[in-house]
Amino acid sequence: MAQYHIETYGCTSNRGESREIERRLRDAGHHKVEGADEADVAILNTCTVVEKTERNMLRRAEELEDETADLIVTGCMALAQGEEFAQADVDAQVLHWDDVPEAVTNGECPTTTPDAEPILDGVIGILPIARGCMSNCSYCITKQATGRVDSPPVEENVEKARALVHAGAKEIRITGQDTGVYGWDDGERKLPELLERIATEIEGDFRVRVGMANPGGVHGIREELAAVFAEHDEIYNFLHGPVQSGSDDVLEDMRRQHEVEQYVDIVETFDDYLEEWTLSTDFIVGFPTETDHDHEQSMALLRETRPEKINVTRFSKRPGTDAAELKGLGGQTKKDRSKAMTDLKMDVVGDAHEEMVGTERNVLVTEEGTGDSVKCYDDSYRQIIVQNASEHGLEPGDFATVEVTGHQTVYAFGEPV
Repeated sequence: MAQYHIETYGCTSNRGESREIERRLRDAGHHKVEGADEADVAILNTCTVVEKTERNMLRRAEELEDETADLIVTGCMALAQGEEFAQADVDAQVLHWDDVPEAVTNGECPTTTPDAEPILDGVIGILPIARGCMSNCSYCITKQATGRVDSPPVEENVEKARALVHAGAKEIRITGQDTGVYGWDDGERKLPELLERIATEIEGDFRVRVGMANPGGVHGIREELAAVFAEHDEIYNFLHGPVQSGSDDVLEDMRRQHEVEQYVDIVETFDDYLEEWTLSTDFIVGFPTETDHDHEQSMALLRETRPEKINVTRFSKRPGTDAAELKGLGGQTKKDRSKAMTDLKMDVVGDAHEEMVGTERNVLVTEEGTGDSVKCYDDSYRQIIVQNASEHGLEPGDFATVEVTGHQTVYAFGEPV
């Protein structure tokens, strides 16, 4: 049996893939070690979202190659730009996620070990419900790695969620490249059904967070989805719908498969169904065809919809994508637009957290923070830090009621009631 070391970079979907790899390796009797120098094989699960990340992945692969006997590279960069590792003279097997366990086991039959169990991040269980997406964004290289959406049956995902809860998960993070199109490969829209069944069929105290769902997929199920959120306390009132631009012209050039009006429809629908909820979104600034007017439209959309979690990313060309062929904007233009949007973001997010001060919140403690503190999330997935946690007897997995006493713009502070 082999000793393995695994490192994961990128999104929660990648982390979910790594946990599935680890589960299969442990079921086959292999053992995890913390350092690559102690391992028979090192596994690098890569990200390639921007050019800087790509350079970091190559550098880390070179380091791991020197530290271990065998190196396996998987994940998005491996699948979309696997040739980069060979060109950098990295001696590694470049494999799809599914092929990694078999490569380590060398065809050996699985031998379940006594300690085999679902792999969790403390009390957080990550559940990738599908792979791939239905989009064809002009700037995205990840699609080359993941392909079109491939959705396992609802029953299979419910059983995986049940196993995570039975193993101790208090928070289930549903992930995927685009959770909103789960089931589309079968001609169905299955996300509301999956959430309904997880909330009603699994016993225990737990919460469910729905990961990134593009507006194009959510728009057609917005009423049904919002109704499921409203009905079940187990589901965080939280939606991550990356709009990317407030300009329909730019969205068309990005091939985003939604219009600004559809995004606004989703926000208004959730406003109608939920008394309080958190909107998370993403903006790309400096897309090659983005004009000053387009940028102002994005700023106006941010002001109008007031999301409480906002990722602002400067456009960077990804090799092999259609957008890479477009003439780019100057670096200073992208920098200026990014700063303007980031400043507005901090104002919007700060206002939202200021409104929380003095209110009481039901929270789930999910992990330890710095010093004697813990990170908690309320019913709308707003992060609240409780300090001096040991004095209050709080630890990951606990539910509590706290009063919000202050904030640090992007998160709040609370005291147990």
